[in-house]
Amino acid sequence: MARGLFITLEGLDGSGKTTQINRLAEWLKKRGHHPILTRQPGGTPTGDRIRALLLDSRSTALSPQAEMALMFADRAQVIAEVIQPALKAGKIVLCDRFTDSTEAYQGGGRELGSAPVLKLHRLLAANLQPDLTFLLLPSLEASLARARRRNQRENTKSGQDENRFELEQDAFYRRVHEKYREIAAREPARILLIAGDLSLDQIHERIVEAVAERLLTVAKTT
Repeated sequence: MARGLFITLEGLDGSGKTTQINRLAEWLKKRGHHPILTRQPGGTPTGDRIRALLLDSRSTALSPQAEMALMFADRAQVIAEVIQPALKAGKIVLCDRFTDSTEAYQGGGRELGSAPVLKLHRLLAANLQPDLTFLLLPSLEASLARARRRNQRENTKSGQDENRFELEQDAFYRRVHEKYREIAAREPARILLIAGDLSLDQIHERIVEAVAERLLTVAKTT
């Protein structure tokens, strides 16, 4: 059986990743595919516990190195438990964030640099690379405003606190934004950068066009 397709969506919180990954999943289902959806951090029972620790605004004492280590512990688990089995079964995997997020947030935002992130990816994530990554980069101001409003609503509605990163200063997010652009420039064959304040439909159209092209290429080679 041919290996499945691994697709990731990246971007700042508030960039619309979750909306677009759900729309892409529906688009694939209508065409006879049955994608597996997962997320980072999270995606497994163990990962969800790690996510709660990482995103809780009370986790203020986490060092940048501990934060990065927890991200990779979560990632190693979801790769072993969800992603690799699905790919071996020939399925399409859609993942909301992957190692590009760690390089952007911990490597860029926390100023740990790209080298330790990429080294840990080789050691702990089996150097697994997405086949296709969509990087959504609307304006920094728009992303942050949406993310902070959303998390306030969720906190009020469910009592779930996932606001720790949203408490960071704008300088942190500028570093994240710049690192994302650096990653996209380094890996243009894998990453499709979708920048600017586009509509949801415009972004969806660009995503499905690229996925349709990739699926056609896969069909021709199998």
